[in-house]
Amino acid sequence: MTKQMTKQMTKQMTKRLPRIRGCLIVGMIALAAALPGLRAQAQEQFIVIASTTSTEQSGLFDHLLPIFTKQTGIAVRVVAQGTGQALATARKGDADVVFVHDKVAEERFVAEGYGLARREVMYNDFVVIGPRSDPAKIAGGSDVTAALTSVAQAKQPFVSRGDKSGTHAAELRFWKQAGVDPHSGDGSWYRESGSGMGPTLNVAAQMNAYTIADRATWLNFRNRADLAILVQGDKRLFNQYGVIVVNPARHPHVKQALAQKFADWVVSPAGQDAIAGYKLGGEQLFFPNASP
Repeated sequence: MTKQMTKQMTKQMTKRLPRIRGCLIVGMIALAAALPGLRAQAQEQFIVIASTTSTEQSGLFDHLLPIFTKQTGIAVRVVAQGTGQALATARKGDADVVFVHDKVAEERFVAEGYGLARREVMYNDFVVIGPRSDPAKIAGGSDVTAALTSVAQAKQPFVSRGDKSGTHAAELRFWKQAGVDPHSGDGSWYRESGSGMGPTLNVAAQMNAYTIADRATWLNFRNRADLAILVQGDKRLFNQYGVIVVNPARHPHVKQALAQKFADWVVSPAGQDAIAGYKLGGEQLFFPNASP
């Protein structure tokens, strides 16, 4: 290559450099402008589930949600509360879907227009927990109301969640069916923890007291001290879970499409198999029963 040709090429490149720099700047500006939109799209690929503490403290969500995310690409953020609080969170529009276990409250939530169709997902059961020494003499029974009556008559310490959760609602039904008002009299034997199932079991363990728990959380609970399952098997202890997508007519920002994918998945064969596959020590904790 001659010196003259080299000079001509250098001159041509020098002329083009401003144009190239301009194109690069325009491209960088366009990319910078697009980044917020790209980030927003990525951020939209998650939903918020307001759910009961039992789905979290039993370990179910640690097993279930990664499977859902892997299959759909949708991440899940969980707000674990008592059922009453979870429904209140959804009423305020702070969740996209609810996954709870108080059928009466769930149906009211839908009837009031806060949720779309309720779908049944799975079940397990409640159990009556108490000290192995069993001063109320209820061990081996299968009648929950008879057990609570004996605890009340013996004025043995009983710890209630007292948090308007699905478990608390069930407990209150059982007291009513037993014809016992645990708040009457001096009430010193009846305590309310105002907290989730795990903390309530901790209080019961410290007090050597009776309580009612969902079986799944009990099986995942380690700080049992002298506590054991004393009463089980009563059909009234049946514990049904349901899923409801929050109504976007109430809260337009709700991610209905993504939430619906979760609701559809959890009742699908893939979701139901994932639920059935969650076991502790070989024992299945939840039993899928979604309608075909």
